[in-house]
Amino acid sequence: MIILGLVAMISTVSPVFGSSGGKLENSGVNFRDTAAIQRGAKWFVNYCFSCHSASYMRYNRLAEDLSIDEDIVLRDLAFADVNIGDTMDIAMRPGDSEAWLGKIPPDLSVISRSRGNDWLFTYMKSFYQDESGGWNNLVLPNASMPHVFWQLQGIQEPVWSSHGEERVIEHLELTSPGLQSPQQYEQTVRDLVTFLDYLGEPSKLKRKNIGIWVLLFLVLFTLVAYALKVEYWRDVH
Repeated sequence: MIILGLVAMISTVSPVFGSSGGKLENSGVNFRDTAAIQRGAKWFVNYCFSCHSASYMRYNRLAEDLSIDEDIVLRDLAFADVNIGDTMDIAMRPGDSEAWLGKIPPDLSVISRSRGNDWLFTYMKSFYQDESGGWNNLVLPNASMPHVFWQLQGIQEPVWSSHGEERVIEHLELTSPGLQSPQQYEQTVRDLVTFLDYLGEPSKLKRKNIGIWVLLFLVLFTLVAYALKVEYWRDVH
């Protein structure tokens, strides 16, 4: 009962981010949605893969799990001369990325497990243009990453409010629309996070499907064991 109470308590707590005290949005990720993972893979390789690797994933595993022909994977999801068994590494060398970008962009193989899907979802929706004309983010203030999806989302600017002598961002306002509507962009981000969730644990779907059968077996085994116990102890009583 104590454990169940702690779980219930944790599940009711809404995580907050940054110094603004905002709440993370529910990503709505469905790890069983293969179509969403496929769409997310497209967004990942087109917008993230030039800087961020996914070195724990191999192209042939991607083809197998997403039911995509290996030739299509190499054609659409690999932008270098790679083999189907290679890992998803970027061509940019660490030394060059540090010199050009100021730091080495992290590998995103397990970013969903370290940050969480809701954090990633909210982060990708929380970029805004600050007073200097550069990009900032509500979830991760002063993030060194630019807003790579700005053409899709458009440009958001902060709406400020005063709390005593302190100015805080009340909310973000879309001042310059992008190529996608807010609803379309939200789906794009959800697809990307779904793919990152898949990257974090590719075997999750198989593991959970096997888990259902294991639980059914244990239930059946318990019934059989109880029936045997009753039969063995019948003569004793």
